[in-house]
Amino acid sequence: NRNLLDEISAGAKSYMTRTRPLELPETLYQKLADPDFHVFYRAPALIVISAAAQGPWIEADGALAAENLMLAAQAQGLGSCWIGLSQPFLATPEGRALAQLPKEENPVAPIAISRPAQADAPTPRQPVVARWIA
Repeated sequence: NRNLLDEISAGAKSYMTRTRPLELPETLYQKLADPDFHVFYRAPALIVISAAAQGPWIEADGALAAENLMLAAQAQGLGSCWIGLSQPFLATPEGRALAQLPKEENPVAPIAISRPAQADAPTPRQPVVARWIA
């Protein structure tokens, strides 16, 4: 539902710029204030992984589920992106209502899914550092 995703994007942008719940670089807040910026990059689908409010590892369990979802999307030729900029808004009563999240669940991982605009687009990354602890 593109209209619903547009509404969630607008709500997230408004909430983030109004309350500034995260310590983000000013450039990100400027981007959120841009009327043409869509937090989901106009992807046609959003999957919100949520978890029951109880439990010490709900964020880790949700992150693991998100990783599996994103790997499965990649295997199907789809692109995915964890949209952290929408997460604080989705935890509000208004955001929960739009995403149809039950009151007792916390949004852990909002994942946008789409066909990639460019196949095999490289993303610059820092080299992986592995440390073995004996």
